[in-house]
Amino acid sequence: MKVARVAEMQDLDRRAMEEFGIPPEILMENAGEASYSVVSREFGVTGKRFTILCGLGNNGGDGFVLARKLHSNGGHVRVLLFGRREELKGPARKNFDIISRMPVEIESPESVESVKDAFCHSDAIVDAMFGTGLTRAVAGIHEDVIQSINESQTCVFSIDIPSGVNGDTGQVMGVAVRADYTITYGLPKIGNLLYPGNALCGKLYLSHISFPPSLYDTDSIKVEINTPVELPRREKDTHKGTYGKALFIAGSSSYLGAPYFAALSFLKAGGGLSYLAAPKFISPFLASRGSELVLIPQRETSSGSIALDNRDDLLAFSRDMDMVVVGPGLSLNDETQELVVELAKKSRTPLLVDGDGLTAIARDIQCIKNREAETILTPHPGEMSRIAGTGVSDVTTNRIDVLSRTARELNSIIVLKGAHSLIGYPDETVFINTSGNPGMATAGSGDVLTGTIAAMNGLGLPIRNAARMGVFIHGLSGDLAARDRGEDGITAQDILDYLPGAVKHVRENLEDISRNFYGSVTVI
Repeated sequence: MKVARVAEMQDLDRRAMEEFGIPPEILMENAGEASYSVVSREFGVTGKRFTILCGLGNNGGDGFVLARKLHSNGGHVRVLLFGRREELKGPARKNFDIISRMPVEIESPESVESVKDAFCHSDAIVDAMFGTGLTRAVAGIHEDVIQSINESQTCVFSIDIPSGVNGDTGQVMGVAVRADYTITYGLPKIGNLLYPGNALCGKLYLSHISFPPSLYDTDSIKVEINTPVELPRREKDTHKGTYGKALFIAGSSSYLGAPYFAALSFLKAGGGLSYLAAPKFISPFLASRGSELVLIPQRETSSGSIALDNRDDLLAFSRDMDMVVVGPGLSLNDETQELVVELAKKSRTPLLVDGDGLTAIARDIQCIKNREAETILTPHPGEMSRIAGTGVSDVTTNRIDVLSRTARELNSIIVLKGAHSLIGYPDETVFINTSGNPGMATAGSGDVLTGTIAAMNGLGLPIRNAARMGVFIHGLSGDLAARDRGEDGITAQDILDYLPGAVKHVRENLEDISRNFYGSVTVI
C-alpha cells in the first residue's frame, strides 16, 4: 500500500475532482461515512454522548458530517467549533449549515474550562481540529485543549491524523492528541506510520473515499508499506549451494558475538553456506559456538582486528560468493578500516556494510558511489548522519527525505534502522517496515539483521527484495519471540532462534499478512 505525503494527498484530492468529476462534497461525505462506520464498529452510537472538536478547514468539515450521522443514528452530539463560523467555506460550510438546522449543540469555546466541562459529559471525543494541514507548533487554547483531551481518560477518535502530528514526518508539533482510533482517508500519510505519530494514532483505519485505484496506486508515489513478497520454494532436488553462499568479514578481539550472530543468522533464515572470515585468535571460539559455520581465520593487527594484508585473499574468495557482508564487530582500528574501503572499491560481489564498516565508508564515501555490484547499507540514525553528512536531529525528524536523497546519491540500498525501519532504494522508493517491537533494541540485533538479509538473497530473491524481506523477517522473528517470552529481556540469540519460525510463518500466512498490512492499517 502506498503512503502519501501531505502535498501528494492534496494532489490526489485535486485529481479526483478534476479528472473524475468527484465533487468535494462527495469526498467529504464519504470521509464522514467512513468515520461513522469506525465509531459504530469500535464504540457504538445509540445513546452514546459525543463531543466533536472541529476546526475551520476540511478536517472540521469531516467532523460536521460525522456529527450528522451520529445524530441521525441515535447519538447525542455536541460540536465545539474553534474559530469564527463566518470563516467556514466550501463543503465544510455546507455541512456546518446542515447540522445547524438540527438539534445538535454547537458552541464556540472561549476557554479550556468549557471544553473540560464538555468532556465530563461525554462518552467519546472526536478530534477534527487540524488534520494534516498543520504547519506550525500548536499553541494557545488549542494546546490546552489537546492536553485536556489526553488527560480526559475518554475514548478518542481522530480524523485523518491526531491533531498536532506532522503529516509528513510523524513528529509532534508542540503537543498532539493521543487517539485510541484514527480514520485516515485516500491513503495513509507518512505521519500515520512513522513514530512518534504512529503511536499516537491508536488503531489505524483507512478509507479510499471512492478514489479509483488508478489514482492512489501510482508509481509517482514513492513511499509504501513494506508488505512481504513471496519466497521462492525449497525444491526437493536441491543442495546447500542452491540457497546461497555468503562471506562474513567480521569480528575482532573485543567483539566475539557480532560475527557469530551475523554468520549464523544467514543459516537460520534459510541460507545455504555461511563463511566467516574472522581474526585467527578468536576463530576457535567462534567454531565451538557455531559449528555449522565455515571459518576462514585471518591474519591480525596488533589490536586483534583483521589486518589489511588479508585484502587480496578476501577479494579472491569473494568472487565465488553471492553476497559479502562486512562490518559486524570489526573494530575502529585504522588498518581494518582501510581494509573495508579497499574491499568496497574493488569487490565485484554484492556487498552489505554494517556496524564498524559504515564508519569506514563514511570516511571515504566515494568508495561505494561507483560500485558496479549492488550495495546495501544498514545504519542506525547516528551512522546515517555520518553517511548522509547531516545532523542526527535531521535524520530523526526527516527520516524519509534524508533516506531517499542519500540512497540516490550513494546509488545504494539503505536500511535505516529504528522503530518502523525504512528501506530506501536508489530510485527514491522507500518502504516503511511495520514488523518488530521495542524488545529488539538490544545488542546484536543488527548483526542478526545482516545475516537475514543475506539469507533472503540466498533463497533466490533479487537484492532489492532481499533487503525488504530481510527487514520484515527479522522484525517478525522478534515479534514471535516477544509473543512467547515478552519484550523485556529479548536477546539477539532469541531473535536468531526464532528466524526459522518467522520464515515458516510468512510461507504459510503470506496472504493474510499482505491483506491487513501486518495489522498496521485496516481498510474499510
